[in-house]
Amino acid sequence: MAGKTNLQLIQECDNFPYYDDDPKFYERQLNQYHAFKVNGCHAVLGYIPNTVVKEFNWTENEWEVDERNRTVTLMAAPDAEPAVRNEIMSRLLADAVRRETFEVLKGWRAEMYAIHAPGGKFLMEMERCASPLFGIITYGVHMTGYVEDPKEGLKLWVARRSKTKQTYPNMLDNTAAGGMSTGEHPYGCAIREAAEEASIPAEVFEQRARPAGVLTYFYVRDARAGGETGLLQPEIEYIYDIRLDASHAVKPCDSEVEDFRLWTVDEVRQSLREGDWKPNCAVVVIDFLIRHGILTPENEPDYLEIMARIHRRLPFPTVRFDMK
Repeated sequence: MAGKTNLQLIQECDNFPYYDDDPKFYERQLNQYHAFKVNGCHAVLGYIPNTVVKEFNWTENEWEVDERNRTVTLMAAPDAEPAVRNEIMSRLLADAVRRETFEVLKGWRAEMYAIHAPGGKFLMEMERCASPLFGIITYGVHMTGYVEDPKEGLKLWVARRSKTKQTYPNMLDNTAAGGMSTGEHPYGCAIREAAEEASIPAEVFEQRARPAGVLTYFYVRDARAGGETGLLQPEIEYIYDIRLDASHAVKPCDSEVEDFRLWTVDEVRQSLREGDWKPNCAVVVIDFLIRHGILTPENEPDYLEIMARIHRRLPFPTVRFDMK
């Protein structure tokens, strides 16, 4: 059996429809969602499934639900401070948790994700596990630790996710990865995750890691993600490569990773074909193989489509980091 192609793996992750492919189908899909907005900001900030809209207890004067135009607007004053919007959101989510309305909220992380206005202005934040309910853009870092073996060529440190993990249990993962909380910058987040998940000390990361670009995609959650299906995750992932010595053993440092294995490129590609990878982690590996000259226009017939799909322009405002 041939297994999954690289493009099929990309399509599993970037699976929200494109308007240009089929405008009528796109509109039918979009009709299943309400646009999430904030009073005083003209931009749409995310998409909330119609089924989710029906389940929340929207407090009058704090929220405006327009069924005709399919919008949900947080109604703090246009010039309100972010803390005011945060409090309104917190009350809404706390009520949903008390009523056990949504499965995804059972994975409460006490981590906050930022929401930005056009130009990158910070508008507000919300609990990480609730972000798919509102379909907001989320940010993360993914890194690939690799070894340059003189006999076997490139070898990648591959993680196996814990069998008890709530999301994508027992699937293959990148060397280290994680979400960026409010106020975090990519580099600082990457240092933290490398240490927490793969026992890579900060000094090793600083010496060995290099930024390798950014990936963007628009994911529709399936059952493997845990909780409700059909929730949206438009994501931006900052990518790092870490060239390690063969003597540096990557090992788990928390309960999220079952184990690590150092695999050849052929072993990694076989595991991709077998569909063993968490969807967005497969995208990161494919990007690594492209950047290291292993997947090329000459040996990958879907090269152009893959490159476009992993750098998708998302329809919501994005962060703009202050210069340090």
